[in-house]
Amino acid sequence: MQRRSMLRASFAGLFGAFAVRQASAATETPARQRVAYHLADADRVVFVLGNLQNHVDGVGGPGKADIRLVVHGPALRAFHALAAQDHIVAMMTKLVDAGVGFDACANTMKAQGVKLDDLTPGFVVAEKGGVVRLAELQQQGFAYLRP
Repeated sequence: MQRRSMLRASFAGLFGAFAVRQASAATETPARQRVAYHLADADRVVFVLGNLQNHVDGVGGPGKADIRLVVHGPALRAFHALAAQDHIVAMMTKLVDAGVGFDACANTMKAQGVKLDDLTPGFVVAEKGGVVRLAELQQQGFAYLRP
């Protein structure tokens, strides 16, 4: 009889420890997402900005994730301040206000003959180039997305 009691107590302790472990795992805060989006295609600008807004909303709003958009190539033309379409500026402004970072490729800027002041507000320059910036972000633990 005593053996059964000891066996029951052992099982109860084992299951109790497992339940406590599961409960503590369920209450742990998930790691903050760190994501680098890559945009080079001019025809995908609105789509990618929409993805960024969906990402911000999906993680619970501004400040809940570290999100950067690295822009190079033809896509950067959509952000030239004098030529940018109003809806693109509005989308970008909302994202900047939500904490999304925007990096412009220095090589593309040079090729297009623009300076930082010529771009819509919110950009910083990726001095070593867009693709190098993407690699740096990945080395820092950012997930890479190219929608």
